[in-house]
Amino acid sequence: MFIQTEATPNPATLKFLPGQAVMSAGTADFPSAEAAEASPLAKRIFATEGVAGVFFGPDFVTITKTDAVAWEHIKPALLGAIMEHFQSGQPVMDGDAGTVGHAEHDGEDGEIVGQIKTLLDTRVRPAVAQDGGDITFHGFDRGVVYLHMQGACAGCPSSTMTLKHGIENLLRHYIPEVTEVRPVGV
Repeated sequence: MFIQTEATPNPATLKFLPGQAVMSAGTADFPSAEAAEASPLAKRIFATEGVAGVFFGPDFVTITKTDAVAWEHIKPALLGAIMEHFQSGQPVMDGDAGTVGHAEHDGEDGEIVGQIKTLLDTRVRPAVAQDGGDITFHGFDRGVVYLHMQGACAGCPSSTMTLKHGIENLLRHYIPEVTEVRPVGV
């Protein structure tokens, strides 16, 4: 098994490509070791000292490290943990735990929210996945779209620029009711 790595716009995050499917549907975000209990792979990765977060995409694993460690010190252990997991035959997730998607929205803005989710799914999420992250709809209130940033996007120095100049401009162009985009932490 050969695992490729790619840098992301977030210097604290690397994208690992194992060359096979990681998640069959959706994504999974583990912002802490405690959150990783539903995933044998995430638990294995968090066993490496210096891991601050793990995110699973369709065919990649994004790992965020703490500032206290350097990539050259932990990358070999992380490659080994990912390789051991896929060779073990264990599932990535126990059941369907951890699957992440857009938040539900009930109310009079249902048509607008549907348009927002469609634009996110077709125009934004594929591009963000290339950088090892994901952005999901969290809410819509009086013209403000609330988005949850995950993986390499969470804590990325360029995430504010992505939100304000990329996603906000895109949504405002296609959906006049959108006035602003804000990030939320979950």
